[in-house]
Amino acid sequence: MNSFEVQGGQPLKGEITPQGAKNEALQVICATLLSKDEITIDNLPDILDVNNLIDLLKDLGVQINRQSSQTCSFKAEIIKPDYLKTKEFRTRASSLRGSIMIMGPLLARFGKAFFPKPGGDKIGRRRMDTHFFGFEKLGATFDFDSEEIFYTVHAGHLKGANMLLDEASVTGTANIIMAAVLAPGTTTIYNAACEPYIQQLCRMLVSMGAKIIGIGSNLLTIEGVKDLNGCTHRILPDMIEIGSFIGLAAMTGSEITIKDAATDHLGIIPLAFRRMGINMHISKDEIYIPPKQKYAIETFIDGSIMTIADAPWPGLTPDLLSVFLVVATQANGSVLIHQKMFESRLFFVDKLIDMGARIILCDPHRATVIGLNQETPLRGSVMTSPDIRAGVALLIAALSAKGKSIIHNIEQIDRGYEKIDERLSRLGARIKRI
Repeated sequence: MNSFEVQGGQPLKGEITPQGAKNEALQVICATLLSKDEITIDNLPDILDVNNLIDLLKDLGVQINRQSSQTCSFKAEIIKPDYLKTKEFRTRASSLRGSIMIMGPLLARFGKAFFPKPGGDKIGRRRMDTHFFGFEKLGATFDFDSEEIFYTVHAGHLKGANMLLDEASVTGTANIIMAAVLAPGTTTIYNAACEPYIQQLCRMLVSMGAKIIGIGSNLLTIEGVKDLNGCTHRILPDMIEIGSFIGLAAMTGSEITIKDAATDHLGIIPLAFRRMGINMHISKDEIYIPPKQKYAIETFIDGSIMTIADAPWPGLTPDLLSVFLVVATQANGSVLIHQKMFESRLFFVDKLIDMGARIILCDPHRATVIGLNQETPLRGSVMTSPDIRAGVALLIAALSAKGKSIIHNIEQIDRGYEKIDERLSRLGARIKRI
């Protein structure tokens, strides 16, 4: 198990470019299974989750041409469905949650798909009902082996259908879209997730020959086509990483310019940071965060405490709440962080409390943070990363803290952040992998 050794209290300075979006990459890689033709994807993040998914598709029979760490071509002309029944597949797929999205493409092309219970971050219950509800609406039959914890979906033929999703699940919406694009007839998906990454998936499918109307809204209309062609697709910058860099700059009093940030696709993220009192200058696709700023959390108009809560797009992504919570520890004022979607994502706050943060964990979903107003720095500590987003939040805390910190289980951070230690070191961070 690798660890980070961090010497905190060092202001950073310079330019940094965000990696390609992890969540989009997992979707569009799975979408390559829909066509027999070659598909090239650019701006892939060189991270564990993405590389593991590419390896999984290779074992499934997809021809992989890795042109560079950021560019890869896929040709799913020959697929080995029997691989899905092997113990090796169960082990590998169950450790990578994003691989659940191979089910929609395989169901569309071959009429069947098998999948173990997906893994990923340990952030609480993440149900799969929306995926299977959509498949069943399209005409598939769903079976669940409770002893083996194994899902089976099969269909003699799919057919377009109208559906109202019970929740705007991002991976569920992606899976249903990919199953529907090859299903004869018209499919309408209401309450569809409409995150930029879903929009990107739809645009890629359209460039392959799919017929999708309503991209960017929560009502999608899909006319099934017989087959799809190849294409070239470029992944957006990762808005979670961009938000992490904004929080890092504020927390450490650093002067950072985020390049190639695709600011038109950030939604409410800049506004949420401004509500925390953080100043930034956005011009074209760059974000500049000035150094050594004190930031005061706003209150609501009636004077009540500010609440930062996650919500489906265009609301605030839940993946950034851990960063907002850490940033609040050095703010002037108080804030209630409300994590609505996952019940275990705030349990890392005990590590911040050990570092001197003033946090009240109200329940599994809510934490109140009383900011220290940069009068008392956090102190270095030894901690363990529980998941990707909490891991980078703890790294931000360590970089701002007085003294040395050790962060264990950094493989969790590596799953979502590309060479983060090397990139931050170039900004002046004192961090090394041990």
